[in-house]
Amino acid sequence: AAGQLVFDAADRGEPVQQLYLQVFQPALREIGRLWQLQKITVAQENFCSIATQIVMSQLLVRVPTAKRCGCGVVVACVSGDLHELGARMVADFFEMAGWDTYFCGANTPHAAAVQSLVERAADVLAVSATMGYHLHAVRDLIELVRSDPRCAGLRVMVGGHPFTVDPALWRTVGADGTAADADAAVTLAEQWLAGCASSP
Repeated sequence: AAGQLVFDAADRGEPVQQLYLQVFQPALREIGRLWQLQKITVAQENFCSIATQIVMSQLLVRVPTAKRCGCGVVVACVSGDLHELGARMVADFFEMAGWDTYFCGANTPHAAAVQSLVERAADVLAVSATMGYHLHAVRDLIELVRSDPRCAGLRVMVGGHPFTVDPALWRTVGADGTAADADAAVTLAEQWLAGCASSP
């Protein structure tokens, strides 16, 4: 029933991006808060996340194909991080904006993330971390990217709950910037690469 409400809103002309930001994002943050307070179980949290992913996948196909902007992004959750829904939203926003988008998913080994960057000739790496204890993995991944000459000139953005709590934390892990949500992530990347402009 909740999914049908979202589809009905899309049918009425509500932009998919706004449904992501105004429905999915606050709902998922509330689910996470309830889980942290132990008011819902892991099984309930997983059910809500999977249900949201199903609705997102059905919404995304309704978005007209955007003109390709010629820029590429790899989106990944750091090794050990199993929460991929926020990163999936970021990847979808880049795709809707015309970027060549490669989503690595949850628990991405560092070497695999770097290999994806090289193979895709990406301009930006977007890294997600949902818990504070994942920050060391974020730092390690960024250091590995910086040390690889094949990734010279690549920009790295970070996001997730720890970076929302402390907006200056991105500097500590060696990133080039952070974004509070998927829309802000695309905006920041386009500022870095002026040739990447969103298509209407």
